[in-house]
Formats: sequence, C-alpha cells, structure tokens
Amino acid sequence: NALRLAMTLQKEHQAEIRIFLMGDAVVNAMTGQKTPDGYYNMERMLKGVLVKGGIVKLCGTCMEARGISEEMIVKGCQRSTMIELAGLTNQADQVLVF
Repeated sequence: NALRLAMTLQKEHQAEIRIFLMGDAVVNAMTGQKTPDGYYNMERMLKGVLVKGGIVKLCGTCMEARGISEEMIVKGCQRSTMIELAGLTNQADQVLVF
C-alpha cells in the first residue's frame, strides 16, 4: 500500500518521493520477482517510483542480514545507512511510516 500511495502522489501531485526499506522490506527490492496474476509486483512498482524521479534506499545492515548484495536489487535502488535515513527524515516536510 505504501508503494501504491507513493505512485499516486507522484502522478497526481508531482510529489518528491523518498523510500527507505528496512528489515524484511529490503527483499521487495530484489530483481527477478515472479508474482501470480492479480498480485502486486514490488520490483515493477519500485521501478515505477524510480522512473518518476523517486529515491529508494535500503538499509545496508538489513541487506547483509538477509544475504542480499547490491547486484541483487533493482537498478537505481541504493544501499544506505541509518545515518542517511536520519538525514532524510530531518530534511523531510512529511514522513509516512508503513
């Protein structure tokens, strides 16, 4: 639902979107996802956010804990840190947490 909202905000309000994935959410940025018909494909949705100028960052420690390397994630997504998340949060006008 967070990605659906992000995509709608970009489309309808030209909002600047910055997404930070933590914990198990980092697996949503993995490439090669095969989802059944009728299900949302997180890889495709993240690419949609990126194409419209959004920024997607992933917790590097969370990636390591799940055996995910930078080569395994969607092109354009970036490995990041808690320090960077703190900076993004401090700069933001609004923060939504899902």
